[in-house]
Formats: sequence, structure tokens, C-alpha cells
Amino acid sequence: MKNEAYTILLLVLSTTVSIAQNIPINESKFIAIGGIEQWITIQGKDRSKPVVLFIHGGPGSTMSQYDNTMYGEWKNDFVLVNWDQRGAGRTYGQNVPATVDEAYWIENPLTVKQMTKDGIELAQYLIQYLNQEKIILVGTSWGSILGTEMALSNPELFHAYVGNAQFVNFSENINYAYQTVLEMVKKSNDVNAIKILESLGKPPYANAKSYGQLLRIVKKYERKNSTPAPTTWFKLALEYDNEKDSKHRHDGDDYSFVHFVGHGKLGIKSMVSDIDFNMTGTQFKIPVYLIQGENDLLTAKEVNRPYFDKIVAPDKAYFLVSNAGHGHNQFVVEKQYEVVKMSVYGELADRN
Repeated sequence: MKNEAYTILLLVLSTTVSIAQNIPINESKFIAIGGIEQWITIQGKDRSKPVVLFIHGGPGSTMSQYDNTMYGEWKNDFVLVNWDQRGAGRTYGQNVPATVDEAYWIENPLTVKQMTKDGIELAQYLIQYLNQEKIILVGTSWGSILGTEMALSNPELFHAYVGNAQFVNFSENINYAYQTVLEMVKKSNDVNAIKILESLGKPPYANAKSYGQLLRIVKKYERKNSTPAPTTWFKLALEYDNEKDSKHRHDGDDYSFVHFVGHGKLGIKSMVSDIDFNMTGTQFKIPVYLIQGENDLLTAKEVNRPYFDKIVAPDKAYFLVSNAGHGHNQFVVEKQYEVVKMSVYGELADRN
């Protein structure tokens, strides 16, 4: 009887310890960052697991609104943080006046410097709030610019920087995309696309709309040569499936894009026109891992592989993913998972 009681006590203690060690977290909230309220979500099955901070692209293409089918399984191994950056999604909606006109856009510019400071402040908050020494930084497309700047600015906060669809120099990236897609549309005898591209001419453009026209054609031809992401990845969570949130996402996307590429008529300068990581972003104090879609035209391997070769870091690797274009698909996310997990728990394999 005494032995049975002892066994039961051990079982209860073991269960209590197990529960204590696996406390889930599922929070969505505004926090004060950079003098304004900014929206974050934090999800994981065990809040003590390593933290992954996703830096979304766009710049206005937030990820917090989705059901998280894309990264859902990661919650077993990591705590996942999505952040609606300044000028995007719920952060945009929380901080704009009831009526937004062109004067607001002009008087409230987005800058890489300010958004880098925001990202650093968020990283510091997460480290303290979740009792971590460091976190993992994952940036895609525009997020690769912001992520690189954050990694260079405060490397002590991060285990590693994982870049997907890595920008290097916006002018070089966009010119390469224009020349490549122009050759592709001519080869395909795509009369309408040829007409648009020849009318636009080579970048840079004074009108943000012109960049939009070019990028629509670039995306069309990337889709022709890559496997798309599952549509289920982009199902809105019920909380975000409403007119108010939809308007804030749409308006924030426009606002962010105009500041990203610039718009001469409003006197808005591109916030990335001076970015050239070949000159400013080659010396890292943390591991750097780049994941690249083979058929990505906007941030092409022909531009970012030579940049990667210049990088000096404690560890680095470049992964070329076949059947992938710009941004996410199943193959990219699988490689991201492998790289993120190995950056914390062990050695990377399959290096290029």
C-alpha cells in the first residue's frame, strides 16, 4: 500500500512538472513600440521554446491575419511571433486619423531607420517577456531588408538571420527583373505585356503605379515557372474577416508600397533607394542563412548569390529551392523549418 501511494505521488509530481514545462501561449495584442501602438501575435504550444520573429514582406503584406496553416506545425517546436509593422495592417489602422489624405502620406513617411528601431525594440520586448537570451529572425522580400538591418544593428539579440527572397540593392534587383521578364514576354509573344513593359521603359519610375504594373507582370511569369503556395495558407482567421480589418490591410498596403518605391508627384522618396548591402551589409556577427527560389525574378539568384559570397559571418549557407519563385511555397517553408531548427539545435546539412 505504501509503495502504491509512493508510485501515485511520483506520477502526480511528474505530471505537474510536465504541465509546468509545457505552458502554451496564444496572445494577440497591441504593445508600445517606437512611440505608437503596434500589433503582434504570439503562438506556441510551449512558451519556453525558441522564439521565431517573422518580418513580413510587402512592406504592407501582414501575416497575422491568417489561420497560420503555413507555419502551424512549427508551434510544436517554436514560439511564433507575427508583427504588423508600422504602416501595415492593424498597426496602420490603430494609428491613422479617421480621414487619410495625401497630406498624411507626405507628412508621415516610412523610413528603414525608424522601422529598424521598431524591430529592435520588439526583439528586446520578446526576449524579456518570454525569458529568452536571443531569438531567431526570419525575413522575406521587403522583410529581408528590414531583417538584415536589424541583424547588423543589434546582433546580440539574435541566434541567426534567415533571409528568404533576399533583396540586395533595390535598383539592381528591379532592373534585373525588368530585363528578364521583358525577354520572357517577348519569347512568349505576350503582346499586352510587351506593350506595357515597352511603354514603361527601364526603371526607375517616378510613379508608384508604374512599379505596380511591372510587378504584376513579374508575378505572372514567376507563377508560370514555380509551384504556388496552397490557397489554404491564406485563409483569414475569423477575427480578421471583417470590413474594418480588410480596409486597414488594403490602405496600409497602399501607404507602405508608395513609401517603398517612392512617388514623384507627392515628393515621396523611396525608402529603399539608398540600400546597397554589397556596400553596407557584408559583415555579420551572427550566422546568416539565405533561402532562394530558383525562379524568383524580383530578388533573383543572379543578384543575391554574388552578395552572399561576399558575406563574412560565423556561419553561412545559401539554399537554392527548385520549383519556387518569390516568397513562399511548400518547398520554401520546409527549407525554412529545417534551417531555423538547425540554427538552434544543430549543424546544417545540404549546403550550397
